[in-house]
Amino acid sequence: MTAGITAGLAALGAGASLFTPEDLRVYVVAATALAAALASLLVFWTHRPHAGSAATVAALAALLERMSTARLITGKSGELLYANADAKDWLRGEAPFVVLAGRLVADLADEDAAARIEAAVRAGAPFDGEIPLSGGGPEPDWIRVSLTSLPGSEGLMLWRLDDVTARRTIEDVLNRDRQNLADFLHFMPIGVYSADIDGVLTFANLRFAEWLGLVPDALSGAKLEDLLSTNSVRPQPDGEWRGEVQFKSQGGAAIPCLVLQSTYDDAGVTRTRSLVIRDGVMRDTIASPGRMAYERFRVLFNAAPVAIAITDPEGVIVDCNAAFEELAHQPRAAVIGGTLGERLLADDRAGFTAELSKVLSGESAGIHLDTRLQGRAVVQASVYLGPLTAPLSGGSTEIEGAVAHFIDNTEQKSLEAQFAQAQKMQAMGQLAGGVAHDFNNLLTAMIGFCDLLLQRHAAGDPSFADIMQIKQNANRAANLVRQLLAFSRKQPLQPRNLNPTDAITELSHLLNRLIGESIDFRLVHGRELGQVRVDPGQFDQIIINLAVNARDAMPGGGTLTVSTSAVTFDKPPQLGAEQLAAGRYVRIEVADTGTGIAPEHLARIFEPFFSTKKEVPGAGTGLGLATVYGIVRQTGGFIQVESVIGKGSKFIIHLPRFAPEADEDAVAASSKRTQKANGADTGASLELPKDLAGQGTILLVEDEDAVRVFAARALKNKGYKVLESRTGEQALDILHDQPAVDLMITDMMMPGMDGGTLARLIRVERPEIKIILISGYSEEIARGEVATGQDFHFLPKPFSLGQLALKVKDVLEEA
Repeated sequence: MTAGITAGLAALGAGASLFTPEDLRVYVVAATALAAALASLLVFWTHRPHAGSAATVAALAALLERMSTARLITGKSGELLYANADAKDWLRGEAPFVVLAGRLVADLADEDAAARIEAAVRAGAPFDGEIPLSGGGPEPDWIRVSLTSLPGSEGLMLWRLDDVTARRTIEDVLNRDRQNLADFLHFMPIGVYSADIDGVLTFANLRFAEWLGLVPDALSGAKLEDLLSTNSVRPQPDGEWRGEVQFKSQGGAAIPCLVLQSTYDDAGVTRTRSLVIRDGVMRDTIASPGRMAYERFRVLFNAAPVAIAITDPEGVIVDCNAAFEELAHQPRAAVIGGTLGERLLADDRAGFTAELSKVLSGESAGIHLDTRLQGRAVVQASVYLGPLTAPLSGGSTEIEGAVAHFIDNTEQKSLEAQFAQAQKMQAMGQLAGGVAHDFNNLLTAMIGFCDLLLQRHAAGDPSFADIMQIKQNANRAANLVRQLLAFSRKQPLQPRNLNPTDAITELSHLLNRLIGESIDFRLVHGRELGQVRVDPGQFDQIIINLAVNARDAMPGGGTLTVSTSAVTFDKPPQLGAEQLAAGRYVRIEVADTGTGIAPEHLARIFEPFFSTKKEVPGAGTGLGLATVYGIVRQTGGFIQVESVIGKGSKFIIHLPRFAPEADEDAVAASSKRTQKANGADTGASLELPKDLAGQGTILLVEDEDAVRVFAARALKNKGYKVLESRTGEQALDILHDQPAVDLMITDMMMPGMDGGTLARLIRVERPEIKIILISGYSEEIARGEVATGQDFHFLPKPFSLGQLALKVKDVLEEA
């Protein structure tokens, strides 16, 4: 019974990092309140005697089936006992370590991973590790395997398989970039060295050392004077200086160079910042070779795709490239002399400065962090901070500053935020759908047993009013469940082609009464809209919910405008957080001139139970906009909201556009017949034939005891022979022993073999048996579990005694 609630809470927990603490508190409290009716059953289930391994697997299957990651269970000998949908796609029916052995990359260190995993399974030991798999491309896929033994389960192991390829790929790219940046200084086509005020070298790059016929370590601690030719010009000991000098190689050859020197004053003490050397070997063939070399270096430095800034030991910026100028939205002259912290948002400065201090002090050899810069707009960047060091004699090094590499990932962070929001909405949808599924079972039993009681207590009976009150409240609860299913996109729908202009015009009289006389209602229709394929009742609910929401935003009066238009997108447009597919759409806008929605509320406006009107008495359940969101998305459309505080809000809906039907009356009649056959109307006013009795043998497969007992009694009262089964496996055994079965009624969601699998098997083995699928989810979702085109009938939960009897009679009387 509680499988749906458990799966919903598990999905919410799996996405916990997507929620704020307040989010979690609200949704957990809401789920707990809705599940209060199941408390006593949960206590009984918890304290019942534990069953064997098969029962343990069956109990876990209901939870694992709804998880979005691959989960499976193996026995103590490594045999595969259960795999959820994601795991089945990955395993293709094979044992997990057989698949791993077949896809492991042979030339990597983890080639024996399959054997180690198999040993862990047989020993009942935990295992957690990431292994490479051959993905068929130039780079391997990576998968994380986590094994956990199930206590008291006779050697059962619970597996979790997570694809970590994307994260490993990003880490490899970052590591390569860091190494490339580290090599950049040594392999530049120019020589670079630094010296203190006494002319002693503290650093030399590989290029400069090669010119002199030495290695960089041999130059550490050497005096600049000893490296110059006898007749060479000597650089000034301090201050800005530029000139041509001659160095001497190890063999004594003169090497003409252009030297660019830069120093700075630190509280009265002159310190050398850097000396940049340009090779002058090409003097005889190229004019001003030093200048040409310097220009080549600047081109290389400025062409780097990564924003680079270099600081001195005090954290002051001494150089930057063109990419950093673009990131800071300031020229190089305005950047140099400032600090990196000044470029960041105020909230990020303290943390960034602390990490930079660790690098400059030698406490950290390199730090990667995310931060935000204030440029033309706020820029989110990934930053790698590393020390700029110079080798000293004896193998030690001296830190002369820091190098910061900034990668603009604003767009990536925006996509991550959109993805996180989508996951958050999906997790809440799974929670809402799970709760609604279980309550549909409860409501089916409640409504059904009320119908059984009403057969014994007529209108004049003293208990009649009490029973009707229970049934009416059960139907009200069913409406709430339908709203939850609408948000989770699992609500039963009866779509048909509909002209939005006609539908909204017919609804305008009701809208005028709903919004009141203080609000001016305007209706603006576009031309040649075409049609949309929606459930007419749900379409009306969309417009009514948005109109009521707009009314509440205009307590002092205002204007409500509903407009329609036809739009065509040749390329996929980005509308808010949604990207639409290219094509033709009908756009519906519901705009008000009310108070508007605060920016901090816009991201949560479609969440269930979230409301900006909590202090308003009778403001509702907080499901209005969530219901609109679910209906629009389930219909294949998109919805976005624009709002300005004090000016109003506009909800914009895009629904796929269809060509007009040639015979709309035929479509409407077909829709009504389908609605009647499927029992979509759960109200008490459904007109049923007086004689619903019948004959035949019915196999009823339902794991929920209360629903099964009610349905069996109802059908027996109508004259049918009913064979009951709690599982799909038991149903197959009954069919083998009972060849004369006319109709099978099966629930879609059951532990072990689900209703869809059972229906497919029966259709192959016993094609003469008619089949009715029952589910709390929509017919489209239920039929998605079985092969398309097969002849199955559908009855949505909750259903009444009369609806069940009518459905069975109609199906059995079909030719």
